[in-house]
Amino acid sequence: MRFPVSFTKMSGAGNDFILLDHRRPLFADTAAAQRFAKGVCERKFAVGADGLILIEGSDRADFRWQFFNADGSIAEMCGNGARCAARFAHERGIAPARMTFLTLAGMIEAEVVGTSVLLTMTPPLDGRLNQRLPGPDGREVTVHSLNTGVPHAVIFSEELERVPVREWGCHFRFHPHFAPAGTNVNFVARGENNLLRVRTYERGVEDETLACGTGAVASALVAARLGLVASPTRIITSGREELVIHYRLAGEEFSQVRLEGPADFIYEGSLHQEALRRA
Repeated sequence: MRFPVSFTKMSGAGNDFILLDHRRPLFADTAAAQRFAKGVCERKFAVGADGLILIEGSDRADFRWQFFNADGSIAEMCGNGARCAARFAHERGIAPARMTFLTLAGMIEAEVVGTSVLLTMTPPLDGRLNQRLPGPDGREVTVHSLNTGVPHAVIFSEELERVPVREWGCHFRFHPHFAPAGTNVNFVARGENNLLRVRTYERGVEDETLACGTGAVASALVAARLGLVASPTRIITSGREELVIHYRLAGEEFSQVRLEGPADFIYEGSLHQEALRRA
């Protein structure tokens, strides 16, 4: 690839991403893109981000994306990243305000309204409630799970601020129950008036992030299945941003699941090869 490489940094409720217009490919293959993602996402030595998003052409939708976690692994879906991708594509004239784009989780619909994006999610899968699993201290914990494009575990806590998210998140992320793919892990506290507070340990980042869109959706839908909230459900993230989850629930089936929240431009720049010397 040729340097310098132009990039855009964006934030979706505190989840930060590096976006490249990749309609003219820069990488020889997926492995090269993964190495680039791992290098460019490393904080303090490069740009630093929770993930890398490549915007590419498509004959089936307005565009398609490739999404890479900060460790270079490939993710099927990312709700906050998808909102950033939608706004990026709209601002660059790649897609209209109402658009579709392809992910590994399926076709995504999005609508850009100012600095906010309303995202129609793929149908949730593999919902399982009230699983009893041993925690790091050996005591059993009630864990719920749901795939909202990527797998999520949901654990409710009355003392959310005191939860050791990195330790407990890592424990359940690699728990044999969720092997071989592992899972993201959400710790959730119930508020009033359909409000949830959520802290998330993200697979691929391997730490707590300031927000997780698919995790917010999973938390809201699990809480709805348990009769704790109704649509629309408001989510307050670790970064103190607000996401809104819209859905319909009939029996045990969800439909019209949508994620609403900000997608903000942070800065644009040119990346030099030195930034990738540790990749």
